[in-house]
Amino acid sequence: MNILVDIGHPGHVHLMRPTAEALVARGHTVCYSVRDIPVAKRLMECYGMVPYLDLGGKKDSLFGKAITLLNQDRRLLRYVKQNHIDVGLSSGLALSHVSQLTKMRSLVFDDDDDIAEPLVVRFGHPFSHAVFTPDCIHRSTRRAVYYAGTHELAYLHPARFKPDPLVLQRAGLEPDERFFIVRFVALKGHHDIGQAGLSLGQKKALVEALKPYGRVIITSERAVEPEFEPYRLPVPPEEIHSLVAYSSLFVGDSQTMTSEAAVLGVPALKCNTFAGRLSVPNMLEKNYQLCYAYTPAQFGEMLRHIEQLLDRDPNELRAEWLAKRERMLQEMIDPTDFFVNYIESL
Repeated sequence: MNILVDIGHPGHVHLMRPTAEALVARGHTVCYSVRDIPVAKRLMECYGMVPYLDLGGKKDSLFGKAITLLNQDRRLLRYVKQNHIDVGLSSGLALSHVSQLTKMRSLVFDDDDDIAEPLVVRFGHPFSHAVFTPDCIHRSTRRAVYYAGTHELAYLHPARFKPDPLVLQRAGLEPDERFFIVRFVALKGHHDIGQAGLSLGQKKALVEALKPYGRVIITSERAVEPEFEPYRLPVPPEEIHSLVAYSSLFVGDSQTMTSEAAVLGVPALKCNTFAGRLSVPNMLEKNYQLCYAYTPAQFGEMLRHIEQLLDRDPNELRAEWLAKRERMLQEMIDPTDFFVNYIESL
């Protein structure tokens, strides 16, 4: 088959890569398209996901996003026809639209609840042939294809990912040095409109609270404020998951990286207005106690929880979280195997 993988966010590169590699290994032809996102392009080039069709930049406003989507639909329609694409894989809307005008089948990877993304539910799901969905989510569409797992396990399952211990040396860390990953996001997606994460004052307070316990490393979706420059991520983005795996704690306002840390067996705390409202992080918290969610109004409570965790013996804390992770892995599947088998069954 001819398969097109469409990338709309750096996280999609991690999500789609194992499936794309497995399909290539089984003799299928895989092509790529991507928005003009430097980090996403860097990751794709690092992983050999080239050449790719550059679909241009993204806009922040809702109107701008709509115009951009129409232009992407047009360019992808031409590409799909010219390259005789049989199956399109994405986490966005464009390939679903294109599939209505071609013979291509559109398969969507979506781990957000319907209530959190009404535009996708209305303008994406009805035009897709299948919507891959973690089974902790209930969808309104009959096109949902459920599996026991999470997006993050598609690339961080132990069958797919082994952390590189040399990342510590490259980051300037000692083998037994305690360090923490802090993630700040932009909250500029269509589903982020009206939502909030950590304020600048809360970011400063968080860094100050962590510093007495170990080294603070900050990764940010956009340029960090000048006062955070000394904490900037010391390794390239393709090494972030290895660094997270060896960290003692993750905290920030990122949905995805909170779940990534959790499935890697690292205590993870999230602070944004989505807290308690999304099924996947709720499942990881309630079923396995791998992560915790707080709203910005609960910031003080989150700081107290962080201090409670970091006052514990680091080795005992690590062992407890790895045991929780192991129980989770026993109850979930390797999603990549599931995705590949479904695609080949079409």
